[in-house]
Amino acid sequence: MQGSQLEVLNGCLSCLEQGENITLVSVAKTWGTSPRPVGSLLAVSSSGRFFGSVSGGCVEEDLIEQLAQHPVRFVQKIMYGETAEERHRFGLPCGGALELMAEPLNDIKDVECLIDHIATRKTCLRKVSLETGQVTYLPWQQQAPELSPTHWQNVFGPTWRLMVIGAGETGRYLAEFAQGLGFEVLVSDPRPDYRSNWPLKDLPLLQGFPDDIIQDLNVDVRTAIVAVAHDPKVDDMALLTALKSDAFYVGALGSKLNNQERRARLREHFDFTEAEVNQLHGPVGLNIGSKSPAEIALSILAEITAIKNGIQPGKALEKKEDQISQTAACDIR
Repeated sequence: MQGSQLEVLNGCLSCLEQGENITLVSVAKTWGTSPRPVGSLLAVSSSGRFFGSVSGGCVEEDLIEQLAQHPVRFVQKIMYGETAEERHRFGLPCGGALELMAEPLNDIKDVECLIDHIATRKTCLRKVSLETGQVTYLPWQQQAPELSPTHWQNVFGPTWRLMVIGAGETGRYLAEFAQGLGFEVLVSDPRPDYRSNWPLKDLPLLQGFPDDIIQDLNVDVRTAIVAVAHDPKVDDMALLTALKSDAFYVGALGSKLNNQERRARLREHFDFTEAEVNQLHGPVGLNIGSKSPAEIALSILAEITAIKNGIQPGKALEKKEDQISQTAACDIR
């Protein structure tokens, strides 16, 4: 149900081309525990088709029924969970509440513009006037989605992407888990034995050497790169390019000693600066006592997800403990 921005917009375009009207609903504010973050999208067509999610299933049925019959004609706010009765009726967790923005999205050029931005891996800020409904596009400069008294702004950008170096067991689980988390996944490994034994036939390995692949990838701030080949000839080859890129996360498998030696090699033989070397996450992943390849992949993706969501790795477990305490308190009530 959730869908990426691109999936939601492609669904909108298909409906508009068939003459249907579209209402685009965005999560503008949340209170309490929220299943979907601010900026999440749900599009509802006048035929009842829908794409995306704003609550993970709590309020979608009610929204779809309303908006399919009565598509909005101007920008308006919709609230869920203002009262205890509403929270019980819609199953909003732990006393949560949602403020949604609903707007007509019937301009095909508007939808095509957003699709083009995402497909070409460009991020933009889309501002909608609450008074007039006028849409303005602005360059994205790290702004977050925001609701003000005069406008609603949302960030539209490419799918989060994970580049995995190494087609062994850890690479395989990284690829599988990351797909479940909504990442676009790319995998590279030049070693013939690993290429011939790669089990995920629906995710073919990229051709070429990791450094060349990363160089040609147009790496941006929504890209993570993880080297898990456990072979210095392969991993270091990838890191030479990855650490010079705009990737928001670069990590490498190996012990603390291995990574210390790796950092020394990068500084001494390849003229990397201290700042560039310090971007490397190694040993890679959160310390959750990982032993098996699947557990290692889980720890890596936990760290990547924390950073993607704006949480520093050292605070990720602390935040998780807070969430567990809040959930326990909700269960008691």
